[in-house]
Amino acid sequence: MPIRKYCILAAIVGSLALSGAGVATAGDTPNRFATELLETHNHARAMDNAPPLEWSHRLAVEAKQWAEVLANEGRMRHTSIDDRKGAGENLWMGSAGRFSASFMVNAFVDEKQHFNPGKFPDISHTGNWRDVGHYTQVVWKDTRKLGCAVVRNQRDDFLVCSYWPAGNIYGAQVR
Repeated sequence: MPIRKYCILAAIVGSLALSGAGVATAGDTPNRFATELLETHNHARAMDNAPPLEWSHRLAVEAKQWAEVLANEGRMRHTSIDDRKGAGENLWMGSAGRFSASFMVNAFVDEKQHFNPGKFPDISHTGNWRDVGHYTQVVWKDTRKLGCAVVRNQRDDFLVCSYWPAGNIYGAQVR
């Protein structure tokens, strides 16, 4: 039985300075997979009393372009802060075809168990904001738009979600 694996990375912005697989596209109207990504984000936000996100074609196109780079390289790394142009970014990678859109997003949301309300970056029971940075970006109250894409290489799926405006702002109160 193949091993199922996944990994996530969070980007901190602000003051801190699958086209091949056809799972998520960057069109004006999200397809079923992209709709599931958006709905899962919005469910988590509703649980935290944050307003729902709207799908952004522009962010989805940018996410797809970066996901293609990651799939070609076969590794995860964030775009530069300058290239993000004020957008936040969550990344996820897992065995190709093994994970649903809701599983991918819930990997971010599951970090809530380590969350401690406070001023960013002092927001984690563990003492490390990186343990909750995906979650806080998902539920960041000032974020209004979301665009995601998944690109598959021979081995893995690479999810890139872009958020506008970015969350995880240094010094901001989180809940």
